[in-house]
Amino acid sequence: MIMRFGAGQRIDGYEITESLGSGGFSEAYRARDCQDNRQVVLKLPHPYLIGDPALYSRFQREIEIGRRLNHPNVQRVLGTGNVGNGFSPFIVMEYVDGKQLRQYLAEHAPLSIQQAIEFATQLTSALSYCHQQGVVHRDLKPENVLVTPDGRLKLMDFGIALLQGARRVTWGSLSSTVGTPDYMAPEQIRGERGDERTDVYAAGVILYEMLTGQVPFQGDNPLAIMSQHVERDPPSVRELRPEVPETLAAVVNRALQRDPARRYSTMEAFAHDLTHLDEIDLTQMPAVSSGTSGLPPARYTWLVIALTLLALVLIGIAAQYVHHLQSVH
Repeated sequence: MIMRFGAGQRIDGYEITESLGSGGFSEAYRARDCQDNRQVVLKLPHPYLIGDPALYSRFQREIEIGRRLNHPNVQRVLGTGNVGNGFSPFIVMEYVDGKQLRQYLAEHAPLSIQQAIEFATQLTSALSYCHQQGVVHRDLKPENVLVTPDGRLKLMDFGIALLQGARRVTWGSLSSTVGTPDYMAPEQIRGERGDERTDVYAAGVILYEMLTGQVPFQGDNPLAIMSQHVERDPPSVRELRPEVPETLAAVVNRALQRDPARRYSTMEAFAHDLTHLDEIDLTQMPAVSSGTSGLPPARYTWLVIALTLLALVLIGIAAQYVHHLQSVH
């Protein structure tokens, strides 16, 4: 997608330095605050979102969430602004000097056990704080975590997060099924809205990847990966890396339970166990099981996933069509 602004252009008191890329719903730029000369990030919704009330509301919700959060491991929202005529808002965020955890893992995974624990502790601490503020991220993945040169993690991108107590924003059949297949909890895949335990699952996948260098499930396409999350238990991290302590493997296993009721009920409990491995009673932790008891039949699961993917495709086509009509007129 062509970016709307180039280096040197000004937007409401900010001078664009460079493009940081474009996602499905927004574009981001590094910029200089002309008032105090600090570096910031500007996040703008794609123009076609302004004409879609539901998608536009999502962007407004992200602004509301950003104003609630102030944690050292969360990218801060500094303010907001408007482009041109005032009908196109943007978010002003702190500029973080670092790289995506995705890139960091590509260069360093598997991480040392101690570093994996340290990173997971930072991530669960940030998420525990978010949950206390009524915010569930729902799209945890290494692309949404930054690593600074001094080893600090910064959680970012709350574009599809839930905000407790706020009016529900829907995208029709897509409203509940959002996320990235490698990191989606089974209940998300089945079309449920999810809660704090959904983030617990995704954080567990990231910890699994940091320890082993790979995600729990592999597949040729999203459908194959999603079905495994619903129907199968992942191999223990100790099968891939025997030197991982048994207690740490048990923590990962509990976070990755398919049944939300068997996972950590809070991110705080997950974080506690990561920093108190010597206190864990293995007899009280869930055992790895290959059964599918209590889960939807495989045929039903595949149908739900197929319909979900179809909905994603149709909504994407519709969005592009609306964008085309607006560009024509």
